Amino acid sequence: MRITVPDRPVGRLTDAWRRCVGTGRFELALRRDHQDSLAMVQRDIGFRHIRGHGLLSDGVGVHRPYEHRGTRRVHHNFTYVDQVVDAYLGLGIRPFVELGFMPSALASGDRTVFWWRGNVTPPRSWSQWADLVRATVAHLVDRYGLDEVRGWPIEVWNEPNLTAFWQDADRDAYHRLYEVTAHAVKEVDAGLQVGGPAISPGADDWLTQFAEFVTDHDLPVDFVSRHAYTSGPAQHVPFGTHQTLAPATELLAQFAAPRRHLAGTALAQLPVHITEFNSSYRPDNPVHDTAFHAAYLAPVLAGGGELVDSFSYWTFSDMFEEEGVPTALFHGGFGLLTHRQIKKPTYHLYAFMARLGDEVLARGPDHLVTRHPDGRIAVLAWAPVDVTGRDPVPERHTLALAVPLGPPGVTSAFLLRSSVDEEAGNAHAAWARMGRPRSPLPRQLDALREAAEPVRSHRALPVAAGRVELDLTLARHEVTLVELSPVHDETPPWWDDTRLLGLPAPEQP
Repeated sequence: MRITVPDRPVGRLTDAWRRCVGTGRFELALRRDHQDSLAMVQRDIGFRHIRGHGLLSDGVGVHRPYEHRGTRRVHHNFTYVDQVVDAYLGLGIRPFVELGFMPSALASGDRTVFWWRGNVTPPRSWSQWADLVRATVAHLVDRYGLDEVRGWPIEVWNEPNLTAFWQDADRDAYHRLYEVTAHAVKEVDAGLQVGGPAISPGADDWLTQFAEFVTDHDLPVDFVSRHAYTSGPAQHVPFGTHQTLAPATELLAQFAAPRRHLAGTALAQLPVHITEFNSSYRPDNPVHDTAFHAAYLAPVLAGGGELVDSFSYWTFSDMFEEEGVPTALFHGGFGLLTHRQIKKPTYHLYAFMARLGDEVLARGPDHLVTRHPDGRIAVLAWAPVDVTGRDPVPERHTLALAVPLGPPGVTSAFLLRSSVDEEAGNAHAAWARMGRPRSPLPRQLDALREAAEPVRSHRALPVAAGRVELDLTLARHEVTLVELSPVHDETPPWWDDTRLLGLPAPEQP
């Protein structure tokens, strides 16, 4: 059945899908390959903010205690902070500031998380923690300007509902941390944005408790944050993990959860930021590298902006060391890119989103139709996926649309189609056929970069009564972008394609 796309828009496509993206620990951004990877992402996608862990961890070196003449003091050092933030701003992306983890010299214990040992215990001195927060935020304001930093959300900690990230998952201790931190931020400037509680899935009761606490204590809060993942228990293999997945609709349900739980509270109207989301929460799950993953997430990117103010893909690059240094080029990392800048299918899903128009003309379970201000049409379409792994999806999926295309009098449309699937734009499949080399040679990397490019095709379609009949056949796990533009024929009257090889001109009647 052909779907008739209305001429009038039914809404606008927000930029919630690219308002933020995740990264590895803060100081990784000092590396040239990190900055080169981010530059590539910014050219093709253009994220607004970037968020990662460890701003205050020992590797960044902000908190530096010392003794002088018998008195213990603290020097707040921003050498690495400045280099990283300068690099971010130079690439057109701004920090989404996460305050954590605890500097070891200020920590009340020695419990850590990740290969790089981020300390997850409360401060042994709340006043020194407040001093650290004030000094850090004040430095950012002094260096980058108040108007600029007021646009950077400041999030208090990361997933305090998990014992891995906050000692004993102590909710009362987190509330105390939020209270001290929020006041310290606002002491620098009342217009700065501060929020939390940055919880992981399965802990929505923390939202209502957080709302009650900040309301009872009259604390500042400018946004609410949560994370979203859909994977089940981890099944470990050496240097890898396999997990079941819930349908992608579960991600959208998690996006909607904060406003549902906060309805009727003082926080009900605040912006909601999903500061991490992905299918699996593991950085070694091979599903992240596949075409399946792009098709799985397509409806989430297409519809998530209707539910939240931002949702941040975790992460832009496989340059990520929570479980240690990556053991192979493709190792199931979170990234849109591998650590040698090989584009994954999900990278192209984001790049396709960046080429959509602002006006939404139609939505469906397998498509999103948009229009640019100049009248061009962009259609994102995707083939269905099956998360059970038992029932294979069809090898072909069809979609028929009748798409409006003006202005009046146009009789032909130019179609440009870009696609990724199990074969096209799928470097992971090419890498597997190479024998999965852990450290590909330069010629192999070149081949993989070529294999990672989408398949592109073009043709002309007739426009009848102001519409184009668009018939798409999608391969298994395909995500495709179709761009339609009106043709204004400027072919000279003397042009004749039949004379390309020098044949004589046809006789005139």
